[in-house]
Amino acid sequence: MKSNIHIFNSVDETVHQLADKIYQASLNTEKTYFHMAISGGSTPLKLFKYLGEAYASRMPWHKFKLFWIDERCVPPDHEESNFGNASQNLLSHANIPENQVYRIKGENRPEDESKRYGKVLGDNLPFFEEYPRLDFIILGMGSDGHTASIFPDQMHLLESEKFCDVAEHPETGQKRITLTGRVINNAAYIAFLVTGKNKANTLSQIMNENNRNLPATLIQPGHGVVEWYIDDQAASKL
Repeated sequence: MKSNIHIFNSVDETVHQLADKIYQASLNTEKTYFHMAISGGSTPLKLFKYLGEAYASRMPWHKFKLFWIDERCVPPDHEESNFGNASQNLLSHANIPENQVYRIKGENRPEDESKRYGKVLGDNLPFFEEYPRLDFIILGMGSDGHTASIFPDQMHLLESEKFCDVAEHPETGQKRITLTGRVINNAAYIAFLVTGKNKANTLSQIMNENNRNLPATLIQPGHGVVEWYIDDQAASKL
């Protein structure tokens, strides 16, 4: 796994390098559409801002079909909404056709929305080995090793046969909608974006110890690539 780690000197450089990776991947695809799924969180927000500023006019946005990895069960205008934050910082600058943006509706009843969004994935993505296949996924990682909204006490979501499922934050009890491990691991390319010293211990457990009690360790696509974009602070214990 360590061969797939890219370490940079700052958060900004990390974000800039991943932005360029997205640009190159979308530019070089031979398919009509570039199917990408994004996450929430503070570091991805920096990525969205940079994409909206530096790539607004040169990214081939018309190719993008944009999905979400997970969403908090809040309305889109709520400050915790992953869609809302992406909308303000990226979608307001990126000329992605409105009908190619597929948000998770956090305001809906969680069980109903997980079914609805699972159907959205099935109807709008190509399939590979019985599961929807994304071209490019951007994942974050919490200091507890969770990724998407798959937490260490909900490892069953990694093996759920559903495309989308309901998760619960272990401390706050907040309900969330998340793509399942089988859909995530079916992607062609997965980029982890991880920054900050508070992630260093967990990253060491994943990279040095292969701690399989951490959800992020088990993101290993069988027919795809996973790469880690991390800053020097997160990498300090590797």
